[in-house]
Amino acid sequence: MFQIIEFIKFLFKSTNQHGVHSPFVYDLVTKCFYDKTYYSYYSTLSAYRKSLQKNKKQIEITDFGAGSRVFKSNLRTISAIAKNSGSSFKRTKLLFRIVQYFQPQHILELGSSLGIATQALASGYSESKVTSIEGCPTISNVTTQQLRKFDVKNVALKTGAFDKVIPSLEQDTYDLVFFDGNHNKKATLSYFNSLIGKAHNDSVFIFDDIHWSKDMTEAWEIIKTHPKVTITMDTFFWGLIFFRKEQAKENFTIRL
Repeated sequence: MFQIIEFIKFLFKSTNQHGVHSPFVYDLVTKCFYDKTYYSYYSTLSAYRKSLQKNKKQIEITDFGAGSRVFKSNLRTISAIAKNSGSSFKRTKLLFRIVQYFQPQHILELGSSLGIATQALASGYSESKVTSIEGCPTISNVTTQQLRKFDVKNVALKTGAFDKVIPSLEQDTYDLVFFDGNHNKKATLSYFNSLIGKAHNDSVFIFDDIHWSKDMTEAWEIIKTHPKVTITMDTFFWGLIFFRKEQAKENFTIRL
């Protein structure tokens, strides 16, 4: 019910490119978000997903996040995890386009899951180096094999709780960070505060499921007010933030 109410509010507030007066945001919306080009790599993204959806092997997972609204047990099939926990095909295509658009050299992903989003992050720009963190060792092993199967070579997969792995990251700055794990307010704010020091003027941080719960929406509202954050974009399922000092602070609500 919370998500339904939030979506109705979102529809009233949201706009498309015609309500955007920032050249930076206008270009991002028109040339990336609304790009209708069929890229040949989309077929590989689809094949990766379908391969997982056909895998009926059962694994026991360790859930470090906010829990699942679908699964009642930690014993799950890979196909069910791929169907219910991975990014949708629409979102993976958008991730691919975002990476293609910004061409980030260093990418960090919190929450590899089965690598559906990881593959998209790694594929949009051939020079990108992706570091992806997965808390569950069993899922991490499956993801490592799956990425190898699809010849995705520019991903370094790290296994462990985010709050343990983040302090050990050697990279000084990240061009893109995708927050896709542990969907609760306290954890999201903690990871954000831990990583904001690794952001530079042209970095983009993407937060998954910002309207997943009241807790997550509160976290998003707090993140928007951070003094280093200038541009924010609410697409309902994702929240994007930028740190561009040359732009005035402004919040956008964009329909996709």
